[in-house]
Amino acid sequence: MISDFDYTALAKRVGPYLFRQRMRLQEYYVAQSFGPGRTYFHPENARWARKFLTVLLKTSGLYWLGERHAHAIRLHEHRAALPQLPAAFNGYRVLHLSDLHLDLDEKLARTILERVREARADICVITGDYCSFTMGDPEIAMGWMRELLRHLAMPVYAVLGNHDRIEMVTHLEAMGVRMLMNEHVALAREDACLYLAGVDDPHYFETSNLEKAVEGIPEHAPVILLAHTAEIYREALGAGIALFLCGHTHAGQMSLPGGTAILHNARHPRRMNSGPWRFHELQGYTSSGTGACIVPVRFFAPGEIVVHVLEAAPDPASPA
Repeated sequence: MISDFDYTALAKRVGPYLFRQRMRLQEYYVAQSFGPGRTYFHPENARWARKFLTVLLKTSGLYWLGERHAHAIRLHEHRAALPQLPAAFNGYRVLHLSDLHLDLDEKLARTILERVREARADICVITGDYCSFTMGDPEIAMGWMRELLRHLAMPVYAVLGNHDRIEMVTHLEAMGVRMLMNEHVALAREDACLYLAGVDDPHYFETSNLEKAVEGIPEHAPVILLAHTAEIYREALGAGIALFLCGHTHAGQMSLPGGTAILHNARHPRRMNSGPWRFHELQGYTSSGTGACIVPVRFFAPGEIVVHVLEAAPDPASPA
């Protein structure tokens, strides 16, 4: 499925140095459970962990409860007030999906498709992790993506995650998805523009280049950033990002009562694990994920499909 991949073209888009870094990691290290990346342990690559958790949960009788919770995907709205948002974009609706992991479980993939059909938005953004099995054949996940896109009557913009091989870009773009590989696009409405920037995976491959992604965007223009993880929140603040949309954490997926994640698996403050957060003037939203990873269960960490409704923030320089 990757024989027709255009390496030269994508190397220019990502940046030659980072492209070579990603390809080498994919070749030598991506299947390892311990090693490179912002965190040392990568449970998604540990097949023993998948088998162990499945046996443990089924033996304890908790597997089927967790499976029901994984299928209880929330569809809700989040209102985001952006400084200098053009009036034409007031009320603009951004459908946010993340961590679909469509090749993990057929029943869960079908539930995701049904829930997505209920969402109404102007555009859709996907913040990575289409696959569960990084080194496996991505054709199963790509097949489900074709089905998913049939339910989305809107433009789709996306980035890759730590589970995703870079060769998938060609196939996703052939389906009509605009992949942002350290790049940006201008969204036009009436005579106004809103900018959407996206970076390659900051977590495992560490191939994000935010400077390249925002190059050429007019100063003070509102920018929404897509990245797989919030781990580049400091860079996003420095770049003047208005809204940072990400995922990766699954809100813990198997959390303690009250939603405390057992496994954090990201180098950012725990308050950024899920939902809306702020870092000085930067505002972000970490999706708890739409699918599940390792095993198709969730505990005290419901999956979600969120529609961000954009609003113009009051100008602090204006009189009250």
